[in-house]
Amino acid sequence: MKTLVIMPTYNEIENLSTSVNSILKHVATVEILIVDDASPDGTGMLADELAAADSRISVLHRNSKDGLGAAYLHGFEWALKRHYELVVEMDADGSHRAIDLPKLLDAATNADLVIGSRWVAGGEVLNWPAHRKLISRVGNIYAHLMLRTQIKDMTAGFRVFRISFLRQMNLHGVAARGYAFQVEMAMRVHQQGGRIREVPITFVERNHGASKMTTAIVLEALWLVTKWGFYRSA
Repeated sequence: MKTLVIMPTYNEIENLSTSVNSILKHVATVEILIVDDASPDGTGMLADELAAADSRISVLHRNSKDGLGAAYLHGFEWALKRHYELVVEMDADGSHRAIDLPKLLDAATNADLVIGSRWVAGGEVLNWPAHRKLISRVGNIYAHLMLRTQIKDMTAGFRVFRISFLRQMNLHGVAARGYAFQVEMAMRVHQQGGRIREVPITFVERNHGASKMTTAIVLEALWLVTKWGFYRSA
């Protein structure tokens, strides 16, 4: 199926080329959309160079850093205007291994959302300190309980959506802009009766650059999940 990988970037000049080349090496038939939020380190210019050298790569430049969710929503809008059947979310820092992408795409043949999961049997996280694992585990258990889903890794950022299902969703109503975006999208697919599959992956902590995770992002996710959970109970 015609597939687009959406890759948001902000200051990923050290990782972008390696990540893009790895994707095209393992799944040569996909196309890639790099969504750059005006990175001051030159990531956007590098993205343009990669696109000029390979017709499978496109670039969407945004004027400022506006959050992961907003970047993906712009990417979805771009994809919906073209003839794609699947859209993939992947980080540009190498934490989502391209070698795992084929099994997510295979699972998408009978699913509306496929999540590359760290917290199902066979999933693994490499090079994270214990407190990062604890935050992710507890956060996912909390989201799982509050939102009443069976999804083990609602915060996962490596996933595949079926375009035909995205067309049915009210993407303009998506509230989250940070990492809670991943929770909200999974919740919305679940609420609309979408077929969801979790596929075990190995998540590898980045080797270069700084994580975009902040206390504010964690607090936003906690607040939104709590609000959504009480809204469902009301």
